[in-house]
Formats: sequence, C-alpha cells, structure tokens
Amino acid sequence: MAVNRQKLKLLYLMQMLLEETDVEHGLSMPDIIARLGEQGVGAERKSLYRDIESLREFGLDIRVYHRAPAEYAIATRDFDLSELALMVNAVQSLRFLSERKAKSLVNSIKGLASSPQRAALDRQIHVEGRVRLQSESVFFAVDCIHQAIAGKRQLCFVYCDYDVNKNRVPRKDERIYQETPVRLICSEGNYYLAAYNEKHARIVIYRVDRMAKVRVSDHPASRNEVIANFDVTKYENRSFSMFGGKAVPVTMTVAKEAMNAVIDRFGRDVHVVAIDADRARVSAVVMISPTLYGWLAQFGSQIQVEQPRELVEGYREHLQNILETLK
Repeated sequence: MAVNRQKLKLLYLMQMLLEETDVEHGLSMPDIIARLGEQGVGAERKSLYRDIESLREFGLDIRVYHRAPAEYAIATRDFDLSELALMVNAVQSLRFLSERKAKSLVNSIKGLASSPQRAALDRQIHVEGRVRLQSESVFFAVDCIHQAIAGKRQLCFVYCDYDVNKNRVPRKDERIYQETPVRLICSEGNYYLAAYNEKHARIVIYRVDRMAKVRVSDHPASRNEVIANFDVTKYENRSFSMFGGKAVPVTMTVAKEAMNAVIDRFGRDVHVVAIDADRARVSAVVMISPTLYGWLAQFGSQIQVEQPRELVEGYREHLQNILETLK
C-alpha cells in the first residue's frame, strides 16, 4: 500500500528540528522547505507556520531566532550539551564496559543531541585504548542481582581470580557462593556487590566482573539488623578501593600539602583541627586494609598516623615487607 508522504510532513518536520537544531543552530524556512522536498513532501510557508504551532502545542520548545535569515530551532532539550558530555565521560570511566558496549552507549547518548552537538561530543570522546575488562557478562550478572534483590531471593555464583597466565580461575574448586544480595555499588569504574554472608554474619564485598555462573536462588533472602543497617555511603567513605576490613577511628597529622587529597578522600565534613600554619590533626574512621596502607604510602611523611597503635604497627609491617623485597 502506497504511503501518502504528505501525511508524514509533521513527523518529518519534528524529526529535522530535533536532529539538526539547537539554541546556536537553526533552520530557515527555505531550509525546511528544501529538506521536506528531499523527502518527497511539498510544503508552503503558511502550512509550515501552522505545523510549527501544532508542534509547540504538542510540547516542543520551538523558537524563532531573528538572524539573517530568521531560523527556527529547538531551544530546550531534555539534556544540554554539558549534561550529555557528563554522561559520555561517565560511560568512558566504567572499566567493566567492553569497548563495543562503551561505543554503543555513547552512540545512544549522542542520539539525544542535535547534529552540531553530536559533532562537539565527538571531539571529546575517546574510547579506544582504555583499560577495559573486555567482557559483557557483567550485564547478565547485574540483571540477576537486580532480580534477586527485587524478588527477595539469595544469589548463587562462583567467584574467580586471575592466575599468572591471565586466566580467570574459580576460587575454592568452584565452590558455589550462596548469599543475600544487599546493594549493587558502582565505584572507581567497577561494579561491586555488597552481600550478607551467613557464615561470617557480616557484609562482604564482591567484584561483579569476577563473578561467574550467576543465578537467582530459590532460597529467600536473609533478613536481619546487619542488612537493615548497612549504610553504603558510610562503607564507601571508610573503605579504600572497596576493600573491607576492621573499621577503626584514626588520628593523623597531615601536612598542608596533603590536605587537598585528604578532603577529596574523606569529604569536607571530616574532623580537622589546625596544629599550626603547616599541619593539621585529622580524625576519621577507616577500614584497615592493604589499600589503605598504599594510600598512606603515596604521601610519605606528609601524613603521619598517630592512632590507633594497631594501624600504626600494621602500616609499619607493610612498609618493612616491601623493603624486604627490594634487597
């Protein structure tokens, strides 16, 4: 059945305005008539004025910009260029995305922009060459996790590590982990699962890209105070690279050269008391882990741990073990 292309005029008009115009770039009436002609649709100015008014009533913010000649353009979009660029940057920072999936998501974001905005985004996009996990199994795992949380069911999976040949090897002879999923966390470009471990009666953190054979269990999820009181924000603020450990209050002497990093890490609400013009005493709660020691080590003498002694001794032993390897 032949399509009456004239009936498609309003749709073609809406499409070209959405795809080609923004506040800085518009289409003149001759441009619009010519583009409709390329689609086999004839149009007169009077009818186009009515069509534009209909699209305004439909909700499109179409404005006339009195340039030479006057141009019609979409003035307001769901996302402006800076917001689209922010989304593109967020996608690029996610290490669990394969290069193919990253490109696909970036193209979807670009579809929300006008063609001039897409050109501007292209100049900012760099996907190739980033360190990526090159696996899309993460999306299946994330879907299972969402299903388990929504259905109040436990989650079954095998947890893996990489061996010296870069092969992903299951831990503990492919033992099936069966735990209650609590929260899915995106941190430092990776997805993590916070799950309640029955054996240890505490929350344990797993890297989602290292989970295999993920499935939703028929067993109901656990319900207890540990799960109900889990505060993901507090956990992220206390842990380093999502490594769990014993939470302890720490007191540190911090040189002014390291204060930017301390505020970046703990936030502006961290308790700070100035000692003098060059030093401050900082108090926070941290989880003792090798990643905490690594974070401290990068500052050398600019950060000195005062308390607790447990952390001081652990940090000293960590550094001594490193020195031993350099002999």
